[in-house]
Amino acid sequence: MIRRLTIFGVGLIGGSLSLALRAAGTCQEVVGCSRSESHLREAKDLGVIDRYTLDPVEAVKGADMVVLAVPLGAMRGVCEAIRGHLEPDASLTDVGSAKASVVEAVREGFGEMPLGFIPGHPIAGTEKSGVSAAFPTLFHERRVILTPLETTDLGALARVRTMWEEAGAVVETMSVEHHDEVLAATSHLPHLLAFGLVDSLARMGEREEIFRYAAGGFRDFTRIASSDPVMWRDVCLANREAILKVMGRYQEDLGMITRAIEEGDGDSLLEIFQRAKGARDRFCP
Repeated sequence: MIRRLTIFGVGLIGGSLSLALRAAGTCQEVVGCSRSESHLREAKDLGVIDRYTLDPVEAVKGADMVVLAVPLGAMRGVCEAIRGHLEPDASLTDVGSAKASVVEAVREGFGEMPLGFIPGHPIAGTEKSGVSAAFPTLFHERRVILTPLETTDLGALARVRTMWEEAGAVVETMSVEHHDEVLAATSHLPHLLAFGLVDSLARMGEREEIFRYAAGGFRDFTRIASSDPVMWRDVCLANREAILKVMGRYQEDLGMITRAIEEGDGDSLLEIFQRAKGARDRFCP
């Protein structure tokens, strides 16, 4: 049972976590904190949090679980604000999509690595953002990756794992480096492709006609281009080395497809498409 959960950044992810834990009956009180009182007031009116404060120090007072659900670029500032004010038994975690940058931000913000800090990343979300988009089943049967550090307190790790399991998630662990490599390929690159394609088409001369006749496949593929631009800007900058590596590999493969089309090489195209279909059907049934 979590005595007091403090969430910095009560949006889709933070709000959904609160709703999931409240539905499970495993959290006594939820406190929200951010720079926007109007957003926090909305979260309270929606029943996502019990109370809120704009003061980070006040927010962590008495909290035994603190979740950083702010954009990657804001992580360090929050940590600096609560430095020296966490309760001795408090567990600290985050929901950021690029773990190496979060680890560095936490270390710089606190001046050291807190023993109770466990980096985390729920592999869940929608293209919508904000607390009004939060819902309690967002994490049901979805994976949450924890990337414990050498300094991580095992008790804190167990508490964070339990929190996500109570929210309905399947929890796995891996290293910070491996996480960033895997997510660059499976999450960050697809978002970049969707953003890039929609932007490219939007700048074409007949853009209204192009989007008017967009079929279901286009809408499915580009849905994630409606995601929060600020968040994804931060992700790209925070995980740029891993992203550039996987983008380079993708550009090579795209060049191979381009050459096959230029040369009228139907056999190569068919081989690529069959291989892709087989992989998609096998891993994402």
